Amino acid sequence: MIDIDKLIDSIDVTNLVVPFGRIRHISSTTITACGIEVAVGDIVKIESEQHLYTVLGMVASIDDANFTIVPFSFIEGFRIHDKVYLQKDGLSVKTGYGLLGRVVNALGDPIDGKGKIRDIEDNSAINKVSMPALDRGIIDERFSTGVKAIDSMLTSGKGQKVGIFAGSGVGKSTLMGMIVKGCQAQIKVVALIGERGREIPEFIHYNLNNDLENTIIIAATSDESALMRKYGAFTAMAIAEFFRDKGHDVLLMMDSVTRFAMAQREIGLSTGEPPVSRGYPPSVFALLPQLMERAGNNKKGSITAFFTVLVDGDDMNDPIADQSRSILDGHIVLTRDLTEQGFYPPINILKSASRVMDKVVDKEHYNQFLNLKRVLSLIKENEVLIRVGAYKEGMDKELDFALTKKDKLREFLVQDTQEQYTFEDISKLFKEVLS
Repeated sequence: MIDIDKLIDSIDVTNLVVPFGRIRHISSTTITACGIEVAVGDIVKIESEQHLYTVLGMVASIDDANFTIVPFSFIEGFRIHDKVYLQKDGLSVKTGYGLLGRVVNALGDPIDGKGKIRDIEDNSAINKVSMPALDRGIIDERFSTGVKAIDSMLTSGKGQKVGIFAGSGVGKSTLMGMIVKGCQAQIKVVALIGERGREIPEFIHYNLNNDLENTIIIAATSDESALMRKYGAFTAMAIAEFFRDKGHDVLLMMDSVTRFAMAQREIGLSTGEPPVSRGYPPSVFALLPQLMERAGNNKKGSITAFFTVLVDGDDMNDPIADQSRSILDGHIVLTRDLTEQGFYPPINILKSASRVMDKVVDKEHYNQFLNLKRVLSLIKENEVLIRVGAYKEGMDKELDFALTKKDKLREFLVQDTQEQYTFEDISKLFKEVLS
């Protein structure tokens, strides 16, 4: 027998009415609404009464009576007076070991046609603050990428943040694939942000050989909304943090920071921010460290992050490249002239640097690196003299020695995309270059 009076008393009358706002103005990229209390960064649901579907949006700015929403999808089909609901639980992504081997979008939904994702353990907030500075672990353990030029001359450490800087068509995606295939990480998270749609299956097929074991790909293509491209990067970081907190060493690979910054530029300009540097508003330069500083190691595991930066016109003083370089713990510069010479991977050792290398290799290895760098520097400085025949053997003994090692050094630094090496193999070959 059901006690009706007790059942009525148990109903929480405060939840019988769901508050909602109404759309007041629609532009090409934003929606203005009113009627509910929101904060900047809140996630709302926008409901189209005409087409009977809803999309998510983020509150980007607020004035006395209205607030501006940037939607996660396009805004065709919405009308004035359509309803807007506040989503109380914020923006989160489902995380768990079921993500391994899958391709998902910026919200964590599968897009690979393999059905629903199983084995989900948690809902992780996409927006988080980075760990406190004193909770970070010291970077003193080597992270092997399997790429000879990086492991020998630009050695990385677990928890390091590294930038790969290059112009368009120089070879960033190819190098990314080599690192993902050859690195020692237990879990690999790859974020493809703002790329052309065809590049997603091509990256999986050509660069990863269709092998997604222990790999998760987050894709937000160039035809998606600016908010999807922005939050694709944060979703990838949230997934990487989940596995790091499970005690794994995680590789996070993001391509590219520039597309991520351009997405935030679209959002910032559409909400009235002033452009301050090459059209980028202030929010872009505040957002980069919020994303990048979330990588690193803690007492449980590590996130070693490689961020690619598309350098506009090969100009390393591009504002996004310059800001990224100041945040990251190292930079790998790919140059077009090496690509034109058929030198792959086209890493310019003299323009690149790892800020933790001396902490993760022994003294013998580091001294060998300094000697080889000196050889490269001598060859570069005298390249024009050598080519025009102005230099004669015997004029400089140090340069003579460098020239005898030029071919051997090139052979060592060049690597086929399918070749993979352990750090021990690379170390052995490295010692033989100057022998």
